[in-house]
Amino acid sequence: MSTKTLLWTPPNTEDVEALPVGKWWDAVRAASPIGERALRLLGDETGAVIQDKHGPLYWLVAVCTATSWHLRQVRVLAELTDESTYLGVPPAFWTKGPSTHWRVPLSADHYLTDAWRLWEALAKADRAEYGRRREGRQFCYHCKLPTDEPIPVDVEDRGSDVGKVTYACPTHAASYLRNGRRPRILTSAAADQHEGRAR
Repeated sequence: MSTKTLLWTPPNTEDVEALPVGKWWDAVRAASPIGERALRLLGDETGAVIQDKHGPLYWLVAVCTATSWHLRQVRVLAELTDESTYLGVPPAFWTKGPSTHWRVPLSADHYLTDAWRLWEALAKADRAEYGRRREGRQFCYHCKLPTDEPIPVDVEDRGSDVGKVTYACPTHAASYLRNGRRPRILTSAAADQHEGRAR
């Protein structure tokens, strides 16, 4: 749901500007598959949404309303005690991709999204996209590291592990089939760092 009074407007610039979260709003980032599903679930209840050039969606929410969320492929950007966090905000007139743009343009009817409704939509999207969440950490089939965000994947050559669920971390889940289809490839600095690739 949105507020009717705009206490903030995007910068009137020619390019994306890094603005601090926690001053006017916090932001909730969702990877493309989860974000797209949540956006459909919210419908007219969504506030403004930024889509960056790599696909993730960012909702603006009231400060300190989404600090304890634990959903796969969802991150809350909030002001931290010992460091600053920024969100790249496009000019208000950038409403078309492929570069970072306002997927749902900022207006008096679409500004902040109600955090509780957003959480409900993202939680439903998480379950629909990845199935029931396993308790505790799982190991990624690819990198063999523990992950708090295990995503079930299909591995073709399983040998004697038939019927056992295989998990991958969010970075490597894009390399495997899920439900018979290949997920979209993740591209980000975090993925490159996880793989040890230079950008």
